[in-house]
Order: sequence, then structure tokens, then C-alpha cells
Amino acid sequence: MKILIADDHRLVIEAVKAKLSELEPGIEFVLAMSVDELLAGATDDLDLALIDLNMPGADGQAHIDEIRRRHPAVPLIVLSGYEDPAIMRSALERGVLGFIPKAYSPEVMLSAVRLVLAGGVYVPPMMLAALPPGIVAGVAPQAGAEALVRSGNGGAGSQTLEHLRNVLTERQVEVLQLLSQGKPNKLIGRSLGISEGTVKIHLAAIFRALNVRNRTEAVVAAQALTEAQQA
Repeated sequence: MKILIADDHRLVIEAVKAKLSELEPGIEFVLAMSVDELLAGATDDLDLALIDLNMPGADGQAHIDEIRRRHPAVPLIVLSGYEDPAIMRSALERGVLGFIPKAYSPEVMLSAVRLVLAGGVYVPPMMLAALPPGIVAGVAPQAGAEALVRSGNGGAGSQTLEHLRNVLTERQVEVLQLLSQGKPNKLIGRSLGISEGTVKIHLAAIFRALNVRNRTEAVVAAQALTEAQQA
């Protein structure tokens, strides 16, 4: 396994490297302390890249966009000191598969990395907790992908749990519940006793019902709805 760690603090790099070494023996680490080193060290054969947002040479999240453009198949996780839900959402909408605040414990980081390596998406709980009542993650065509649509306003992205129960089958609701836990398609299929192809068919219907365009947006919306149901 080959993992890139990009952060401008050597202590952070060494701590992350030590914890990720628990994944399996013999991991090859590529280290970067600036955007220039990040772009030079990133390759298509990486199994994972953990990238800080605030490092020398960074211009917002442009370096994330550039890595996504150059190496679209490499799974990316943002490891950042920022805890602003808007920044988290922006990163996830760029196609990263996880956002881990540095305030989290090493064990949470390791669990999040395992989830991403298994094909899931890690969404920090604080991002979901920041959603105001009556708000779910969605996409409003008139406002773009960053929109949060207020449920019940009649917009294209407005969804409520009751509405989803009316438009989704019982099996699709079960898939949605597992999706909200960040489970990859293979584990969803195994849990429900259905094929991975059938899971994808159900996910297509769920995406339409949630008015989202990809798995990342669906995970955010599904987790928000699940928490709202439990509240």
C-alpha cells in the first residue's frame, strides 16, 4: 500500500504516519510539506492521499482540485484544522472521500481511513450537527451544488423523510439506511443479501429521490435525514 501525507507540520506528518502504519505492514509513505512537494509526489499508483488545506502554496482548495484533475482515481481525504461545516461541504463536493478535523482522535482518523479504503465516504458528525432544523443537503439547480435547500419550500431539492417513504420501496429505504452509515456497495449488498448490481439500481433511484448527483452528496443527505428521524 502507498499513502501520501501532505501537511506543513512535521509532527503532524509523523503522528499520522505512525497511526496509519497500523493498517498493514510495509506501507510506503510519500511525504509533502508544501503544495509544490504535493504535486511532485502525487502519482496514479497511490492507494490514498491525506491532504491538509492550509499549507505553503495553497490557494483555498485549488490544490485539491489540481490533484483531483491529475489523479482522478486516487482516493483523497482532507485532514485539516478547519472545523467549518461550509469548508467541509465544499471539500466533499469537490470529490474528496472524507474530511477529518485534526481535533479528532487518532482512532477516529484510522477508522475513517479504513472506511474510505473500503469504498465508503467519511462525513464528520459536526458537519451534520450544523445543519439547521428543516434543512437537508441537496442540490438546487438554480443555486448550484453548494445549495442547502429548506425542506417544504417546494424547491427541486426539498425532501422530507415522509416524502422519501412515499417514493422509495422498503428495500431502497434499507439501502438508504446503510448508505447513511457510509457502507460501500459491496457491504450493503452483503448485509441485505442482494447483488452489488442490484444495490447500484437502488442507489440510482435513491439519488433521484434525494435530488443529488453522486454518492458523496447522497451520503450527506442520507445521514442528515437519518439524524433528523432519530431526533
